[in-house]
Parts: sequence; structure tokens; C-alpha cells
Amino acid sequence: MTFQKHVLRATGEVALKTTFLVQIGFGTLANVTLFLYNVSPVLYGHKQKPTHVVLTHMALANLLALLSSGIPHTMAAFLLRNPLSSLGCKVVYYTHRVARRSTLCCTCVLSTCQFFTLIPGRVEWMMLRTDPKVPGPSCCFCWVFGALTSIYIPVNVTGAQNMGNYTDTQGRWFCSSSIPRTGIGILSSCPDTVFIGLMVWASGSTVGLLRRHHQRVQHIHTPKGPHSCSPETRAAHTILMLVVTFVVFYVMNLVFTFHITVFLDVQLWLIQTCNILALCFPTVSPFLLVLRDPRTPRLCS
Repeated sequence: MTFQKHVLRATGEVALKTTFLVQIGFGTLANVTLFLYNVSPVLYGHKQKPTHVVLTHMALANLLALLSSGIPHTMAAFLLRNPLSSLGCKVVYYTHRVARRSTLCCTCVLSTCQFFTLIPGRVEWMMLRTDPKVPGPSCCFCWVFGALTSIYIPVNVTGAQNMGNYTDTQGRWFCSSSIPRTGIGILSSCPDTVFIGLMVWASGSTVGLLRRHHQRVQHIHTPKGPHSCSPETRAAHTILMLVVTFVVFYVMNLVFTFHITVFLDVQLWLIQTCNILALCFPTVSPFLLVLRDPRTPRLCS
């Protein structure tokens, strides 16, 4: 029985290390690619589109989220060095919270911009098609908003402490918090709820507009082959996949976070699972956006 527990524990540790390495390695590579994809027009002297501006901010936020949260947890998984100090915990947790909230806000900005550019007959909304100055300040607001709403993190987060009766030495790598867990947890999730609501509404409305437009102009499109699809269909698929991916991973992470904060359950596997779920969207979303970019050669079925 002891041997089986040892085997299961060793297997879990290997899976944990592999997951963190894959998330950090591939996630960083994908976000750097996404950043270069959307900065390249400026490097060649062209004007950035509004979506390029938003995706540039998203790539930076994803990179910060991956590095601020992934590297310390990978250090803990591999037992590379001493635990983070109190200052290190403050910096890491604050940076991760700001980056995560900025990712959510920028995704919301992207969804709403796509919705407004498709509304016919309104000149002021049509400006969003060609003026990157409109979403640019919105993304800057996302960073400022994330920094201000996370200001309580450095005050309350401290260095690693005893993880209760859990004896695994990896537990001493995780920071602790003196925040009143239930009240602050509910309060801090309110802005996220608003952003997710706006994102789902804008994305659903966009998909509806694209579907109606596709039905009206379906007789104009000439089939190019069994694997061809219209730009409207491709855009609708991208919007749906991006929003569904974010909502699924966010809700799963929220469930684990709620359980940890309310029931004060600080088992190591719960903390690690919560962190893996938090890093899933910054890892997956750049792959989705790069592969669905019109400049990327691909097959659409």
C-alpha cells in the first residue's frame, strides 16, 4: 500500500513538472509570436489595426501572467532554491493579479470592438475600423484598472508559512495571505463578473450579426472548395472559441479558488491545480489567435 502511494505521488510530481514546463515554454513562445504578429505592421511602417493594438496588449499581459505565476511554481515543483521572500511574494502575486485582470479586460475590449465595427449605419462606430487610438486608451485603462484594484495584494501577502498539517516540503514555496478571505474574494470577483458579462454579451451579439449577414450574402460567396469558409464564418468561430476558452478555464479556476478561500483548504494539490487552470488561457489563447489569423496559412473546415 505504501509502495502504491509512493508511485502515485511520483507520477503526480512528474505530471506537475511536465505541465508547468509545457505551459511556460509553449505559452511564452506563442505569446511572443502573437506580439510580433501584431507589432510587425509598425515595424514595416504601416498603420496598426484596432485589433492589432488590443492583441499586442493581450500578448504582454499573457506573458506577465505566465512568468509571474509559472516560474515560482515551477521552482517549487523542482525544488530549485529557497522559497520566495516576503517581498518576492508581494511582487509575484501583485504582478500576476494585474496581468490576469488586464488579460480579461483586453479580451472584453476585443469583443466589444469587433461588435461595434459590425454595426451598420453609425459613422462614429465605423471609426473603430481604422483608428487604433480608440482601443489603445481602453487597453491602457485595463492596465491602470488592474493595478489599482489589486493594490491590496502587496499589503496583505507575506512570505511562505507552515501549510498546516501538510508535510510535503514543496508547501513551503507558497506564499500566505492575511486577507479576510471570503469578503475580499467576493468583492474582488465583482469586476471580473462585469467584464465576463460584457464579453459574453458582445461576443454573442457579434456572432448573431455575422450569422445574419452571412445568410443575406450567402448567394454572393463562390465556393472555393470543400474546405473553404467565408470570412464571416471564420471570424464568428474565432470569437466563439476565444470566449468559450476563457470562460471555461476562468470558471474552473474560480471554483477551486472559492473552495480554497472559503473552506481554508490549503492542500498542495488544490493550490497547484488552481495555478495550472489560471495559466491555461494565457497559454492556449495565443495559439488560437495566431492560427486563426488571416496571415497564417491554414486549412479551414
